[in-house]
Amino acid sequence: MRLLANANLLRLALAVGTSVFACLITVLLVHRLRRSAVPPISLVDSHADSDQFPLQTYNAVIQELKQEKHELLTVQQAERRRAKTSESISVAVLSHLSSGVLFFSGNGLVRQNNAAAKQILGFASPVGMSVNEIFRDAKVMSGVGSEEQLAEAVQASLQENVPTHSWDAQYVTPSGEQRILEVMVTPVHSGTDDLLGVACLISDKTEMALLQRQEELRGEMSSEMALALRSSLNTIASYAREIAVNRDPQRTQALAADIVSEAAELDHTVGGFLAGTKAAGAEA
Repeated sequence: MRLLANANLLRLALAVGTSVFACLITVLLVHRLRRSAVPPISLVDSHADSDQFPLQTYNAVIQELKQEKHELLTVQQAERRRAKTSESISVAVLSHLSSGVLFFSGNGLVRQNNAAAKQILGFASPVGMSVNEIFRDAKVMSGVGSEEQLAEAVQASLQENVPTHSWDAQYVTPSGEQRILEVMVTPVHSGTDDLLGVACLISDKTEMALLQRQEELRGEMSSEMALALRSSLNTIASYAREIAVNRDPQRTQALAADIVSEAAELDHTVGGFLAGTKAAGAEA
């Protein structure tokens, strides 16, 4: 009762109560202002946003990979078109060459050829055949009595990576036709200088060799003809000198007959030579 009767104590209690009430009012106002200024955060929406972010990232990565794949396919298609165009040009060039072309890969098998090679070698399709099968009995014409096989020479070029080399060789086709071939072998390297194989350029020199032989025969015949003419003329001149000094009519007649016989023999020899020359010219 004394405490209640104390005026100072009552004023103090009233002041404390007023302060507490003011604090509560302030807290409530601040809380209301915050709620009005910042929208409430929903746990469901927050979870949805957290799931949506990696999904969008995943889709973006997928789209980027698809774009890169499309660009890669475009580049590959362009490379294939360029390779196909280059191959078509190579095939067109090879098909118009009069010389035969064979390409032997590192394993010694024919990988590519042209039409001229088929015609010269006498094979319907040399692709897949080995060096020994192509040049089975061909012999290199490197000298008198040479027995070097062309297949061995080409195989050595393939294995030892020797520089460009050429040979003249005697070749027999599968049908039995004899031909003289000039074979030039050139090593083919990659961009890294690795040996990919050898290319063989084949030329048929059969007709040329035949013409050369005919010229040699004509030269030999011409030499023989010159000797025969000189001998016949010397004989005729000898008979003529003897007739000039001989007074025996019978001997003179015999010498004249010998001159006629020698002239006929000379005419026969010259006629045969001219006929052979005309026939050789017609064949050429």
